Amino acid sequence: MGKTIRLTAAQAMVRWLAAQLNEEGETYIAGVWAIFGHGNVAGLGEALQPMQDKLPTWRGHNEQTMAHAAIAYAKQMRRNRAMAVTSSIGPGATNMVTAAALAHANRLPVLLIPGDVFANRGPDPVLQQIEDFTDGTVSANDCFRPVSRYFDRISRPEHILTALPRAMRVLTDPADCGPVTLAFCQDVQAEAYDYPESFFEPRVWHQRRIHPDPHELHRAIEVIRAAKRPVIVAGGGVHYSGATEDLRLFAEAHNIPVTETQAGKSALPWDHPLNLGPIGVTGGEPANDRCAEADLILGIGTRFQDFTTGSWGLFRNPDRRIISLNVQAHDAMKHGALPVQADAKAGLTELAIELAGYAPEPPAAGAKPDWFAKVDPLTAAPGDGNALPTDMQVVGAVQRQANDKTVVMCAAGTMPGELHKLWKAGRPGSYHMEYGFSCMGYEIPGAIGIKMAEPEADVICFTGDGTYMMANSEMATAAMMGISFTVVVTDNRGFGCINRLQMGTGGAEFNCLLDHTVHEVPSAIDFAAHAGSMGATSVKVGSIAELEEALAKRGEVKGPYVVVIDTDPYPSTEYGGTWWEVGVPEVSDRPQVHDARAAFVENKKTQRAD
Repeated sequence: MGKTIRLTAAQAMVRWLAAQLNEEGETYIAGVWAIFGHGNVAGLGEALQPMQDKLPTWRGHNEQTMAHAAIAYAKQMRRNRAMAVTSSIGPGATNMVTAAALAHANRLPVLLIPGDVFANRGPDPVLQQIEDFTDGTVSANDCFRPVSRYFDRISRPEHILTALPRAMRVLTDPADCGPVTLAFCQDVQAEAYDYPESFFEPRVWHQRRIHPDPHELHRAIEVIRAAKRPVIVAGGGVHYSGATEDLRLFAEAHNIPVTETQAGKSALPWDHPLNLGPIGVTGGEPANDRCAEADLILGIGTRFQDFTTGSWGLFRNPDRRIISLNVQAHDAMKHGALPVQADAKAGLTELAIELAGYAPEPPAAGAKPDWFAKVDPLTAAPGDGNALPTDMQVVGAVQRQANDKTVVMCAAGTMPGELHKLWKAGRPGSYHMEYGFSCMGYEIPGAIGIKMAEPEADVICFTGDGTYMMANSEMATAAMMGISFTVVVTDNRGFGCINRLQMGTGGAEFNCLLDHTVHEVPSAIDFAAHAGSMGATSVKVGSIAELEEALAKRGEVKGPYVVVIDTDPYPSTEYGGTWWEVGVPEVSDRPQVHDARAAFVENKKTQRAD
């Protein structure tokens, strides 16, 4: 028998994680976010403390938002590194369930280590324990099962010998990548075991590149060569596989225009002649018009979310075919697509070889200039006047103050749609949007994660007042850690995006904007003062000109910098876009709902199930 070392299960887990490396020789788990409680302070807390030089520990203020920071870090690192997050049992653990769902929807790696109940069951029921009256094996952590790509409960010290490699396999597998939950029984964390020394030898985890199956590749080549008006839909997988340059070369070689999903945006520079820009519900006319008439849609690294496909009403050519090049078979098979299961980079390389000489007519040259002629005035600085600024004007102000290092980010509300349509992303990775789960509260901790991934980046976070109120506690974390980024808070006094959706489906304005809710005392939230109270440098501005002046000073600020501006909740970019299926009531006393329902029925006719 080989040499062994006696460690607690928690000590062994931490030591093992510190020995797992990526292809660049860095620890794959860059660090651990932790809020300690009775379920992890004695075991994991004691194990992490002496390992801070190899596996740093950071303390946040909310388990969900700590996990958001970790997920944003992994996204900005193109999944080449990730972070772990540990919590106590009970509410500390269930706080992370939303973040797990976010990572699951976005195919992003995060290692979640919630404390769990006693494996020996001696003190049951312990503080914060959920008791299932019919199943003694259940704990609150079973909530993680449907939102984890791999779930395990560590109820014996030797379980980590098999659980940890399985967990790392999922975290680093391009096809299965997503959240891993290792529920760690609190008594087991502290129990000792004689672990093989060989278990802790450094290991490099290589990102597997799946190459196309020859049969799938051959069928795809036949379909592409027959296409007269193809279009590419570039998704997040293009970024994660490092295939942005491959996409450019492929598009140029074959005159195929490219459209970009929220996750795929910035795969090509905004001004590249073949980049038709954003697609779908929040897309522009150049991309959507091409998609409506295309006889071939080549999806690369996209999961074809409903915002991308216009609820499957966008691709209207009756003869259209869909090819989905995706590393995950589940995504490659959607809606009758011809699958090419492969890594985006590897797949593009092999497609390019087999398609030598194929070059259909490029898209018409006038579509993009016409589009920008319509939308550029919306982002221009307004003239004198007392009107509240629009969100489009805020986007324009930030764009004018951006630089080559700027990374803009957002997740929910009005700004994702406006940014997708209007933001001009100049380089890959300069646009970071969490729109797989569109989770309010991701923005501020997400900005922390992006800055930790790219310390030299000029990170600018867009957030509305509603999202700010959802989750702002990590502002204090950023201030204490000295992490510098800019937050632009657009205060439209409520949930302006959903209020417009409510109106668009015929509903009366109700319970979205604060003016349309029942409050005894009118809202008067001072966001600048609140951010300042948590350690941020903050300012309230009264115009687009003042916003630009404030943004110009951001390089002088150490730590989070918050700029608040009041905006008009009603206007949005009227150009572009396409139908999005939202259930409209069949029965209502409102004639506006009847009209919306009639439009809904007509739009359903464009929807294809195949």
